[in-house]
Amino acid sequence: MDFSIRTDQPELLDLPDIPAEAIYRNMQELSFINRWLGGHDITIQGFHQIAGNGRQLTICEIGSGGGDNLRAIEKKSRNQIKKLIGIDINRDCISFAEMQDWQSEVQWIRDDFRNTHFKDPPDILFCSLFCHHFKDEELVSMLQWMYANCTRGFFINDLHRHPLAYYAIRMLTAAFSRSYLVKNDAPLSVRRGFRKKELESLLQRAGISSYHVRWKWAFRWLVTVSKENDRRTPI
Repeated sequence: MDFSIRTDQPELLDLPDIPAEAIYRNMQELSFINRWLGGHDITIQGFHQIAGNGRQLTICEIGSGGGDNLRAIEKKSRNQIKKLIGIDINRDCISFAEMQDWQSEVQWIRDDFRNTHFKDPPDILFCSLFCHHFKDEELVSMLQWMYANCTRGFFINDLHRHPLAYYAIRMLTAAFSRSYLVKNDAPLSVRRGFRKKELESLLQRAGISSYHVRWKWAFRWLVTVSKENDRRTPI
């Protein structure tokens, strides 16, 4: 299997008419994977690197799925949250997220994030396991959109394309998952993931000059962009 390039094979989750019960099971298992393989910890790190300490902030996640990343931030940083916003195009993901127990004010938007126009832009935008769903050309536009629609900065938590990550998650999901979506999409997501130079190239093509791309366990990338450190306007 060739890991030198990103595959463009679509994930099942991106196909239309997936039954709601399959979506719900997928969201539950993704939350479990994020919790136990460190995905939530990386999201919290990204939030704190942009947020720092101080006033309460509005945080928005695009491709928010079942909302588990927003809940991880809420759990660890409740005193820094003014408002949470989750945007997802899938109505069943939004429905699942709405059923969770929230302590913060949450606004759910069911739409393509590119159609969203904020009256008051969020302080921080982020996405987790979302970028790999898109082709490179789309990602350049996404990075520009994220930069333009936040006041403090944004961060990305996504996958490192690596053979060890692929075969490990393939074995784990085959053994323990009860979701056909997770069994198919989790290994495929790794093949759709990124190498560091690819992420840096995408950021540069988007006109973003100041950024950090850091490797995190287990086979994740944390990309942070602070607008305080980047005064250039993306192309």
